[in-house]
Amino acid sequence: MKNFKQLLALGLFLCLSISVLAQQGAKKISMEDIMLNHTFGQKSVYGVRSMNDGIHYTTLEAGGTKIVKYAYATGKAVATLLDLNELKSEELKSSFDYEFNADESRILLMTDRERIYRRSFTANYFIFSFKNKELKPLSKNGKQRLATFSPDGRRVAFVRDNNIFIHNIAFGSESKVTKDGEFNKIQNGTPDWVYEEEFEFNRAFEWSPDSKALAYMKFDESEVPMFNMNKFEGMYPQVKGNALYPENYAYKYPKAGEKNSVVEVYVYDVNDRLTKKMDVGSETDQYIPRIKWTADAKILSICRLNRHQNKLDILLANSKTGKTSTLLTEKNKYYVDSNTLDDLTFLADNKHFIFSSERDAFLHLYLFDMNGEQIQQITKGDWDVTEFIGYDQKKKTCYYQSAEVSPMERNIYSIKLNGTSKKNLTPAKGTNNASFSKGFKYFINNFSSVAQPKTVSLYNAKAKLIRTLEDNKDLVEKLKDYQFTSKEFIQLPAADELTQLNAWIIKPFDFDPTKKYPVLMTQYSGPNSQQVLNRWGIDWYNYLAQEGYIVVCVDPRGTGARGELFRKCTYMQLGRLESDDQISAAKALAKKDFIDEDRIAIWGWSYGGFMSSLCLEKASDVFKAAIAIAPVTNWRYYDSVYTERFMRTPAENPSGYDDNSPINHADKLEGNLLLCHGTADDNVHVQNVYEFAERLVQANKQFEMQIYTNRNHSIYGGVTRLHLYNRFNKFLKDNL
Repeated sequence: MKNFKQLLALGLFLCLSISVLAQQGAKKISMEDIMLNHTFGQKSVYGVRSMNDGIHYTTLEAGGTKIVKYAYATGKAVATLLDLNELKSEELKSSFDYEFNADESRILLMTDRERIYRRSFTANYFIFSFKNKELKPLSKNGKQRLATFSPDGRRVAFVRDNNIFIHNIAFGSESKVTKDGEFNKIQNGTPDWVYEEEFEFNRAFEWSPDSKALAYMKFDESEVPMFNMNKFEGMYPQVKGNALYPENYAYKYPKAGEKNSVVEVYVYDVNDRLTKKMDVGSETDQYIPRIKWTADAKILSICRLNRHQNKLDILLANSKTGKTSTLLTEKNKYYVDSNTLDDLTFLADNKHFIFSSERDAFLHLYLFDMNGEQIQQITKGDWDVTEFIGYDQKKKTCYYQSAEVSPMERNIYSIKLNGTSKKNLTPAKGTNNASFSKGFKYFINNFSSVAQPKTVSLYNAKAKLIRTLEDNKDLVEKLKDYQFTSKEFIQLPAADELTQLNAWIIKPFDFDPTKKYPVLMTQYSGPNSQQVLNRWGIDWYNYLAQEGYIVVCVDPRGTGARGELFRKCTYMQLGRLESDDQISAAKALAKKDFIDEDRIAIWGWSYGGFMSSLCLEKASDVFKAAIAIAPVTNWRYYDSVYTERFMRTPAENPSGYDDNSPINHADKLEGNLLLCHGTADDNVHVQNVYEFAERLVQANKQFEMQIYTNRNHSIYGGVTRLHLYNRFNKFLKDNL
């Protein structure tokens, strides 16, 4: 505990330093500071990769030209494993990312990364042999995707043009596993758009533990409806054509209630070069959100989810015969959170597995045997596990992150497999995120709070502080020169008058409780999301505070870390309770002496834009203005997996879709509305804003709109973000 006292003392110093900023600051935070120059960016430690011995790690340094080996215990550089400058390669000047093979005799280097969607990209990969000091391209036949070493390090699997290839390192040969890949029709080894976005993964193939087989998913999206977007000539060199005739980009996007891809699972035998189809049942209108090998190299697990997403089957497939049996069935009256499937861990004894479940109304870890029988609830309590970090086979210990202390806090814990000996490894109040070394001998913890910028510290497995890697003292000193105020946590009433909602508030730099201030409410409000967390950040809201605004953020019902009933109460009626809660919170704020009840605005992005639009329509007597960025304006326009998870299909739940969609309440708009969207948004299509705008026009309602050419859902590139937020500033100044 002595080391924790030292860390807490450091934190106290930083907190005290920040607390006096309001008395010392003179300089104003500028929009360029926030949006262009990243003046208040936190330093961190990036690209840390644990080595096999668990006592060394590597980092990618010098602009991606060097891979340096360090000792965890001392933090000192032990060796430079690779210096691309010394290789003098004309093809590989620097690397964007890297991966070692299993015995660390070779390394896979990535360059020329070109984004496709949120997680997908193409790149050129190179293999470097430490023994021979040779650097060779993985393939000369075009860019690759998802290059991955086999466990024995002898081969690399990758995807190109929707087909899977295997590169044999010894012979330098390239063989084709699949041949039917075709854009907008068949995808092998990579998920389609909606799987990538909503099931949150990019690679749809897995090597068997013995390297003898490659399991992969095939997506047949032939029947999925097409969505079209124009891409205009401008900053993007990948846009073809010319200024006279913009390129039409068409891709498969299943909207709510429409046809999805038919997904099949195959196993390819590397030696025999034979492919076997796994039996996932006769139903094709279903999801396969994950595949994962068990400890037995011949048994593949397949996660099968029905379209309603309230029944999950974990199948065990014999990779030789393709026959499957059901290991576990998980049912939920709302939906199964498929994004916890990465927690599925098969133990080395081949007799047990760890699985995350909400079966006791909170998300916890459970131990099962390979017959699907529950052996032990590992974690329990009226709080949620927010991340399963890993399992130490030798010590029979699980490591996880949870919201046990508070929904607004995150701490790292260890616990024995039998549910005993639980220990809080990071007791500091705030947000803790840990990365463990192989073998779980050390962990690097990233900690911050509203009063303390990020501190990156190294601990051993017993939570003894070894050293602080980064404390951001320079940032603390810099802030003393600026007009900066920290967030304060408050609670505001929900619309049911029973529930208290977590919120934060930022007051003006020279706050005077006898004055009345305009308010901007910020929120996201989406299912299982959270914006009200005890973590550091300096952004646009701090700029607004120094300009005389009060900024408030509220997490309504439906958000995360408060148990299943709280986060799933919005089921089948997205938007209703969340907007009611934001309106209730705004009314409570309006009663405070220092808030001008006639100058309250609300804004949000994506789901938050959906909410801000709806709130303005429902409560023009409460909100004077709203900003909606890339909003969903009708849930019928959004994708199948996300929308149906919470709403089922439009045919099953028409009122749930229509009653709370902003597009259907255009005639109720009375306040001032700003709509912003990017024309190349592949996620929430600009169709949402265009259709909403037309409804507003036909209702004879005035509004403002800002469109960003070729920009995706994040609306960035060049000075775009600066332009966007300056647009917000003008709108607020004109309307509040």
